[in-house]
Amino acid sequence: MGKIAFVFSGQGDQYPGMGKDLYDRYPAARAAFGLCDGVRPGTSAQCFGAAAEELKETKNTQPCLFAMELAAAEVLLAKGIVPDAAAGFSLGEVAAAAVSGMFDYETGFRLVCRRGELMQREAEKHDTAMAAVVKLTSGQVREICGRYDGIFPVNFNCPGQITVSGLSAQMADFAADVRAAGGRAIPLKVKGAFHSPYMKAAAEAFAQELGRAEIRECRIPLYSNLTAEPYGADAAGLLSAQICNPVLWEKTVRNMASGGVDTFIEIGPGRTLTNMVKKSLPDAKAVSTAEYLAEVEAC
Repeated sequence: MGKIAFVFSGQGDQYPGMGKDLYDRYPAARAAFGLCDGVRPGTSAQCFGAAAEELKETKNTQPCLFAMELAAAEVLLAKGIVPDAAAGFSLGEVAAAAVSGMFDYETGFRLVCRRGELMQREAEKHDTAMAAVVKLTSGQVREICGRYDGIFPVNFNCPGQITVSGLSAQMADFAADVRAAGGRAIPLKVKGAFHSPYMKAAAEAFAQELGRAEIRECRIPLYSNLTAEPYGADAAGLLSAQICNPVLWEKTVRNMASGGVDTFIEIGPGRTLTNMVKKSLPDAKAVSTAEYLAEVEAC
């Protein structure tokens, strides 16, 4: 039998009401949301009742997604589903680090709140955006980005899908170049050029926050966005540097599969990572939290 991985989703999957079903059905989820409300009052109410535009603000998105993902992970753990490995996409890596034991849940939530504030601060300094480019190779996307001084390939998600970050003023021309090459650029529901040089100051400030936190060795092998390899030394350096560097997601899931993982459970409100894993590893099992819970409870 193969290994199970928890993969924690990033910004873009948030939606009004996320986590409410978990909160209503499971004591473990209520406890997780309660912990987050104790640090940042109103977090659960924001998850359940805020408008989409409010949830889209990075300072809100990141703590709300962390809370929902922690609740989902705790429900699975309470049912005896313990992962053999973990990874998280962008902010999801902070939730994955907490569940893996790098720091306690309260510390992880405080860190992600600060991370969201820092990244929003940098995003507000420039008019920037992100887009997912589909139907082109990574080489083609790199070549098109090279024509612009303000657009960067940042997230290598799966075959035929690479995310770019950059100046909003250049995105229309960039999208036209993508179309001319046979691809399509799809705007993302985020406000900021994440994982690009525009986030360098946020990464440096977050490194200082991590320097004040108690960081422990992970109980569960955790794969890094920056290297696509399991964490070793310099956890703080890896976790902060990913803010202004590309996410090597396709390479990460392939490395996890090479390590024996054949089941990927997406911890989050949607199916974005589930779909990415299926495109990278067609023979692997990839399911959302809701789908996996339905399987477990049907047994």
